Amino acid sequence: MAAFASQALGMRELSPPPLNLKRLYAETLEIEPVLIIISPGADPSQELLELASETVGRENYHEVAMGQGQADLALATLRECARSGEWLCLKNLHLVTAWLPLLEKEMNAMQPKAGFRLWLTAEVHPKFTPILLQSSLKITYEAPPGLKKNLLRTYESWSAEQVSKGGQLTRAQALFCLAWFHAVCQERRNYIPQGWTKFYEFSLSDLRAGFDIIDRLFEGGKAFQWEFVHGLLENAIYGGRMDSLCDLRVLRSYLLQFFSARLLSPTHSRARKSSPFPTQISLPSSCSVLDYRGMIENLPEDDRPAFFGLPANIERSSQRIISSQVISQLRILSRSVAAGSKFDREVWSSGLSPVLNLWKKLNQGSSLIHQKVSPPSESQGSPILSFIVLEQFNGIRLVQSIHQSLAAVSKVIRGTSLLTADVHKLATALLNQECPLSWQNKWEGPEDPMQYLRAVVARALAIQSWVEKAEKQSLLTDTLDLSELFHPDTFLNALRQETARSRGCSMDSLKFVASWRSSISAATLQVKVGGLKLEGCSFDGNRLSENQHDSPSVSAVPSCYMAWIPQSAAGSYGPEECISLPVYTSAERVRVVTNIDVPCGGSPDQWIQCGAALFLTQQ
Repeated sequence: MAAFASQALGMRELSPPPLNLKRLYAETLEIEPVLIIISPGADPSQELLELASETVGRENYHEVAMGQGQADLALATLRECARSGEWLCLKNLHLVTAWLPLLEKEMNAMQPKAGFRLWLTAEVHPKFTPILLQSSLKITYEAPPGLKKNLLRTYESWSAEQVSKGGQLTRAQALFCLAWFHAVCQERRNYIPQGWTKFYEFSLSDLRAGFDIIDRLFEGGKAFQWEFVHGLLENAIYGGRMDSLCDLRVLRSYLLQFFSARLLSPTHSRARKSSPFPTQISLPSSCSVLDYRGMIENLPEDDRPAFFGLPANIERSSQRIISSQVISQLRILSRSVAAGSKFDREVWSSGLSPVLNLWKKLNQGSSLIHQKVSPPSESQGSPILSFIVLEQFNGIRLVQSIHQSLAAVSKVIRGTSLLTADVHKLATALLNQECPLSWQNKWEGPEDPMQYLRAVVARALAIQSWVEKAEKQSLLTDTLDLSELFHPDTFLNALRQETARSRGCSMDSLKFVASWRSSISAATLQVKVGGLKLEGCSFDGNRLSENQHDSPSVSAVPSCYMAWIPQSAAGSYGPEECISLPVYTSAERVRVVTNIDVPCGGSPDQWIQCGAALFLTQQ
């Protein structure tokens, strides 16, 4: 793909060298503003300030951060700078797109002095005025790729005085740990959803806030309290951006590793066997910024998965994910622009026939579409049986409602029915390769409509055998595949309810346990679950093991017994011999079904940072 894109664009390589503002300055003119297009997590202010200090002197450089009430100040400063030939930077213009025509008018009327330069920064925004775009010299400014460049940028933004302040060795080393931690948090985003489950906007402002905390805690030579750093970085700064417990657990594990007395106390710095850093890094016993820069220069250009605690085969899964993203983007590009806006029989017929044909094929030989189902009665007795009958009822109802909506689309294409707003909305979504909201509201499944239809029919058919087994009371003796259910988490809850009934205790007094060895002796009811997949490491039923470079990215694991037992009863594993891993519905890691204990050796950090997780299905 990279080779194809380079050839098509006529470029030697796709990633340009890091932006050098000093080189760029040679190309600028006083009458042409320089627009720096920034991405989240990248801020050129510091570099621009350094360039201005070198070129025109700090006192001749002015900055206005745009936002509420800054417009008049910005225009007044612009006139003053143009008259005296000084530099002005207007930051974050994407926040004031309605005001930009005024800025254009002012610029057209100006006759600036020779030394004047106008620098503008903005994130990409659909309402940014095209005239200002056309009349500016445009450059993009992104967070540097890779740990090494990330660390170098941080150390370029910190002055020698900032690093060596007070001559405190532990403080200088703690700042390096902060820079490393910040780089790891940003670069781990290249491995979504195994690194982080989603993209978090960690930015330079987080690094600054972290710097202030460390700076303040070292003031006055007091005894340093690492818990403050952990608490503030986890709850307020970096962790404040996160909404996933699994991601927070990874963050916490990094904080405990990088900010600890064990790593940074003067007596331990010589004999550190369990350093969290790669072999190329040993913390300098100095406060000089040059020593830290020199050490960073020794790092390899390309990131190694081990820098993040990720498994050696992560490249395979990240390439698989990027490939599927590219394919879905190519699909979106290949659809016709007019497809969704108005009804065109030709476009609708060719665009929707794959969906309609797939639906026909999926339902051949099955009676789901015409099956009569009545809502389950209250008198089922057993919570598990009630759940399964309800799951069957909802599954068949979902299939029938999808069938009605697709039949309506088909009739409009054939001309035997009139176009309604609902049909238009549904067809537009399908033409855009999106799963219609009216379907997702009934059951949240895959985003891709073709995958969604396959998933619905497969589950609706599989649930029939669950009902038969439950009626024969053989369900809990069979090996079950939870991916055959629409709501696997509710099934585990029904098991909890039934266990509580049979024991005559409250549901709150039960805990969820898993065993990979044998059945669970303390359980009155248990299920044997098969078909689970594991990513991030390997598991043979006895203990977790690291993935090697050539290990498959996702592997099957043995069947597992799951049950609810009294809080006081002993589980299958002691707390120090196992780790709790999330079980997601699919490899996209969007919805957690439950967490289960898996026996492991080694430090828990290893398994947390490698992004180990189980899935019911590999979509």
